[in-house]
Amino acid sequence: MVTYFFLFLFRACFDELQNDYLAVWFIVDYVSDVIYIADMFVRTRTGYLEQGLLVKEEQKLKEKYKSSLQFKLDFLSIIPTDLLYFKLGLNYPELRVNRLLRVARMFEFFQRTETRTNYPNIFRISNLVMYIVIIIHWNACVYYSISKAIGFGADTWVYPNTSHPEFARLTRKYVYSLYWSTLTLTTIGETPPPVQDSEYFFVVVDFLVGVLIFATIVGNVGSMISNMNAARAEFQAKIDAIKQYMHFRNVSKDMEKRVIKWFDYLWTNKKAVDEREVLKYLPDKLRAEIAINVHLETLKKVRIFADCEAGLLVELVLKLQPQVYSPGDYICRKGDIGREMYIIKEGKLAVVADDGVTQFVVLSDGSYFGEISILNIKGSKAGNRRTANIRSIGYSDLFCLSKDDLMEALTEYPDAKAMLEEKGKQILMKDGLLDIEVANLGSDPKDLEEKVAYMEGTMDRLQTKFARLLAEYDAAQQKLKKRLTQIEKILKPVIEQEFLDFEEADPSTDKPGVTKTE
Repeated sequence: MVTYFFLFLFRACFDELQNDYLAVWFIVDYVSDVIYIADMFVRTRTGYLEQGLLVKEEQKLKEKYKSSLQFKLDFLSIIPTDLLYFKLGLNYPELRVNRLLRVARMFEFFQRTETRTNYPNIFRISNLVMYIVIIIHWNACVYYSISKAIGFGADTWVYPNTSHPEFARLTRKYVYSLYWSTLTLTTIGETPPPVQDSEYFFVVVDFLVGVLIFATIVGNVGSMISNMNAARAEFQAKIDAIKQYMHFRNVSKDMEKRVIKWFDYLWTNKKAVDEREVLKYLPDKLRAEIAINVHLETLKKVRIFADCEAGLLVELVLKLQPQVYSPGDYICRKGDIGREMYIIKEGKLAVVADDGVTQFVVLSDGSYFGEISILNIKGSKAGNRRTANIRSIGYSDLFCLSKDDLMEALTEYPDAKAMLEEKGKQILMKDGLLDIEVANLGSDPKDLEEKVAYMEGTMDRLQTKFARLLAEYDAAQQKLKKRLTQIEKILKPVIEQEFLDFEEADPSTDKPGVTKTE
């Protein structure tokens, strides 16, 4: 379609192009017609969404297509207007001008491609360049046609006399016209001045179109560049804010360098995107499916979660938080209270001695730690405290699951909670870190206090939600009352008028105090 759009006026204006390649144009024209008809057939078999369901019934598809504006344009575009060739001759390709009615399909294709491509900005720039080239090309064809109508070489403005061999070649004709069109539409204006009134009028129109094109180019290119650099500009603003804060607080140069390097790592490795911010526009179901696709396999690697039911894993997947650590950062220290567990996505962590130098073991991709401490298993000799120092060797990407998030998810899965605690006990027994006597005792008062505190927090949240729903209900009631009042005001005079008309139309209606006479 783009090629046909480009060549149509070219053939109509430059006679040599049409006459010398007549057989080629016949093949191109009628192959295009076959493609157009095939496209119409495919459109009658293309499903569409109705209330979220894909409609595939052939009759409905045909009716939908036939009732659309696109069908009318498609039908008009394949009317065989080229039958007029038999009357006017073969040198009038403009008889097929109705084929250009399919240009809407081209725009539809561009719109879909822009939505689906992974490089929308490059596609937009390519589109803009294509539109500019087509406009300049068409303008060149119109300039040549006007020159032909006035007479080649009639004055200095029109195309030179074709009797001169240099200007008789088709290539020179087109290149000269294209050069003139480019200079005019870009408002450079270094062309011979017009002589006749029609020439002045055409040049004025060209200058106006050129100004609009130039403004469009500047606006679109500026917008595209802004969009392409939007993420970088936002990221740079964060860095600048951090720099100002560190300068204000007199942070050491060493620390400042570490912070800047951390930001550089985020940007270089494309980790500067806030996943929550990006995904917040998606419905909960889609967001959950993306999280499952990205994180579920990682979570299944953790021993205690290996046999958990799918529902709990989905809940936990949605609560995983990505974190990035710089070289030398401690993820946890021995004796710290364990409130999170970690899963290594990328990078290497070292389990080090208290001196920070001696390395006992190196943890790599897929490793995890801290899962026992967040379960707070009764009888654990370590309690819920960390038993080792873990430090990042290089830059490390981790997933973090907090104790609060785990407990919140487990409230709906009591069987899973019991199973996890049992697995945790088995791991502690294997490592000799479980006091069996304490583990077999009754419930710890601290556990009961935590449960009561959690229930109180849940009640507070429920009360807040209820208050919000009640406020929304009251607001909806007020809106409904206002709408009913407005409808009543509108309908009241209409009903009264209808009643009066009915009484006038039926004179036999009894009225108080009126006696009927025969």
